[in-house]
Amino acid sequence: MKDRLLRLAAEFDNYKKKAAKDVDMSRNVGKAELIRSLLPAIDEFELALAAFSSSGHESDHIKGIELVFSNVIGTLKGAGLKEIDSKGKYDPYKHEIIMTRESKEPEGTIIDIVRKGYTFNDMLLRPSAVIVSKGNASKEEKKDGEQNGK
Repeated sequence: MKDRLLRLAAEFDNYKKKAAKDVDMSRNVGKAELIRSLLPAIDEFELALAAFSSSGHESDHIKGIELVFSNVIGTLKGAGLKEIDSKGKYDPYKHEIIMTRESKEPEGTIIDIVRKGYTFNDMLLRPSAVIVSKGNASKEEKKDGEQNGK
């Protein structure tokens, strides 16, 4: 009887731990969905701020908007939002190839970022949209020149 009670108590402890873990996971998924729905607004904020800074407009209103934006991003990053590092080699788990372009970089190297990607607590929210090198342009031109010269 004592052994049975101990097993029942252990099973109940395991159940409580699993239930707490499920609740925590549900919270994270809910937060991730909310943040995912905010990503287009974040993109538009960044585009607007880039347009203002490139047009040469410097006013207190723009500085205020930049401050609000940085506070929002800081809060989201504090909650677990991370920008995907999109430098170096293409990673199919983190990047989405939008276009390939000839360049001096080795094949498969990211040469430009079209749209930032984000993770939330190691959960992929959106992959980075990138432009990837398809190889050395000078080698291709050299091959074409040799073929045309023959």
